Amino acid sequence: MHIEPGVVDGAKLVLSYATAAAAGGLLLKMSWDTIRKDGGVAALGIRSVITTLLVFSFFEILPHHPVGVSEVHFILGSTLYLLFGGGAAAIGLALGLLAQGVLFAPFDLPQYGMNVTTLLVPLYAMSLIARRLIPEGTAYKDVSYKQALALSTSYQGGIVMWVGFWALYGHGFGAENLSQIAAFGAAYMLVIIIEPIADLGVLALAKSISGLKDNPVVTGRLHGHAA
Repeated sequence: MHIEPGVVDGAKLVLSYATAAAAGGLLLKMSWDTIRKDGGVAALGIRSVITTLLVFSFFEILPHHPVGVSEVHFILGSTLYLLFGGGAAAIGLALGLLAQGVLFAPFDLPQYGMNVTTLLVPLYAMSLIARRLIPEGTAYKDVSYKQALALSTSYQGGIVMWVGFWALYGHGFGAENLSQIAAFGAAYMLVIIIEPIADLGVLALAKSISGLKDNPVVTGRLHGHAA
């Protein structure tokens, strides 16, 4: 979902700084929730290192192709959330994206504010949906395909909406721009189909590894503890 260089530029970039600051506030909130309810500072630090490495790997190793106004990536945001919790997922997305830009794609750095907003705001929205969708006593390892699909759809749908917003903000409502936005949105449908399968596969693996229970490497909610 990298916003392509030139989609938004000049003075219009100022808005991305404001939205990135708001997204940073959401990151801090999710991180504080982890510290208070899901293992403390040490657990958040361990999980954040893991999620950062995973996100960096997702961006660099998994297939990604430019389509329309952005790139289609397998970000696996809902998988990160279900395994590591909202705080670590948010930090991993923000730092993994930054590391990828600094090390391999410096031309993406001016778009960092837009890209981090596009990743984090839907993550926070998905966390609110997860609270309503998954009963409090249900371990994340036991979520159904329907629940995983709902989470993935909400996250990926949020990404598509933000990408569309930035494209419209930068280039307006011209026919070519609308066509490119539609092409990107259609391509992202593949991600929405595949990600819930990845969620369930990873969660099934986590279920089979008994050592993960009460392990600070993963969120306590993975095995049913309150978080």
